[in-house]
Amino acid sequence: MRHNKKFNHLGRTASHRSSMLANMAISLIMHKRITTTVAKAKALKKYVEPLITKAKEDSTNSRRVVFSYLQNKEVIKELFGEVSAKVGDRPGGYTRIIKLGTRQGDAAQVCFIELVDFDPEMAKDTKKKSTRRSRKSAPKAEAAAPAEAPAKEEAKAEEAPAAEAPAEEAKAE
Repeated sequence: MRHNKKFNHLGRTASHRSSMLANMAISLIMHKRITTTVAKAKALKKYVEPLITKAKEDSTNSRRVVFSYLQNKEVIKELFGEVSAKVGDRPGGYTRIIKLGTRQGDAAQVCFIELVDFDPEMAKDTKKKSTRRSRKSAPKAEAAAPAEAPAKEEAKAEEAPAAEAPAEEAKAE
């Protein structure tokens, strides 16, 4: 029976899978964005997010635990330095998967996986305008616009004779 065996084996042995995920995690931390298949990206997300959470607490024990997974000193420095500083206040969700379509050779679903706080273009679009889907507000806006238009025309008509009157008085003198 398959009780509680939910993770994707990715068609690899356990040792191959663990070394592949470690290598992908190293590349993700160093380059902040990598291109891979959707299945590998989802597996990598489950692998690297607990490591980033562990890196938020900079202690000797947490460095050793993360080093046991990644086995790369430069990546540990990067993770506990720059990455943990940027994600320090974030409660989770450190990575983002953006689907790109299918690969031409084998029609595999391809995507980006990136660290969220390191993409400046995505940071600009964080404020979205909220739109209302109610149709009740649209007729009110249309009804208000024609009512305001005659009032504006009347105001212009009143201003025009007032502007002409001083000019006529100046001619009379």
